[in-house]
Amino acid sequence: MHLQNSEENQTVALNWRMSVAPMMDWTDRHCRYLHRLLTRHTLLYTEMVTTGALLHGDVPRHLRFNAEEHPLALQLGGSEPADLARAAQLGEQWGYDEINLNCGCPSERVQRGAFGACLMNEAPLVAEGVKAMRDAVQIPVTVKHRIGIDKSESYDFVRDFIGTVAEAGCEVFIVHARNAWLKGLSPKENREVPPLRYDVVAQLKRDFPQLTIAINGGFKESAAVAEQLEQVDGVMIGREAYHNPWWLASWDAEFYGATPSLLTREAVEEQMVEYMEREAQEHGTHWYSVARHMLGLRHGLAGARRWRQVWSDHRLKGLPAREVMAIARAPRAEELNAKA
Repeated sequence: MHLQNSEENQTVALNWRMSVAPMMDWTDRHCRYLHRLLTRHTLLYTEMVTTGALLHGDVPRHLRFNAEEHPLALQLGGSEPADLARAAQLGEQWGYDEINLNCGCPSERVQRGAFGACLMNEAPLVAEGVKAMRDAVQIPVTVKHRIGIDKSESYDFVRDFIGTVAEAGCEVFIVHARNAWLKGLSPKENREVPPLRYDVVAQLKRDFPQLTIAINGGFKESAAVAEQLEQVDGVMIGREAYHNPWWLASWDAEFYGATPSLLTREAVEEQMVEYMEREAQEHGTHWYSVARHMLGLRHGLAGARRWRQVWSDHRLKGLPAREVMAIARAPRAEELNAKA
């Protein structure tokens, strides 16, 4: 089994100021590779991986990542402390920089597994799981959660949840500023229907100044992020980072004080094609599986629609990725039909 260099991993300094949210079916290693090309400092998260998948499934398939992705956190889904501890150990052995426990996903499938957002109703169990993981690994153990369950808007509920889990040694909480409605809403509706209450997260930071509190939910522009960073320690961006990845290219300068990037979209596309070629050679990965994550790269630009259509055209699957890039950059749409 191939493991990442854990000694090298120990040198990674984590900073939760900016992060990209774990998103099922989206933030796989190909997506994260793209995001890392755009921002050096932002903390990246895996899709949620269940403890069962790691303890009884194909570990390399779930945990393999590119060394370039650091700093990188593994998000786990589970509730049994012993299973969480073993899964966290696997994450550390593979070279992840952080283990994050999902206490925010509201899907019925996750609820049937007795984890995700429903764990907020069992704060002592979450604390037990956090302690088990902290005892098992040397890297940070963090928790991502909602501000409440169903339609109750009691601040005491989320305050007491954090207080209980913090007593087990958790020092970092990433708070999705919406309630999770466990019945009657789809996961998509759960990201849109329950109202955003940023004030609750700001109050949590005031009540727990010694903890790192990051906020998640609904951010689409830098001004709103900067406003939040005046009140909390970090901002996690979800779907906007996926649909409009070029936004990430400005984060290092805007939020970390780095020199503004001279990167161009064309250079990123070229590096992604090189990555596609390497993935095909080393792992047999088809470029189409990688390209789907960069379809928003030219979001808002003239010609973006046709560029996106080329990279997502199944008729071109038989061509090498470099030829598809040439077609996508060609000025005339007729060239697409000529190659198809």
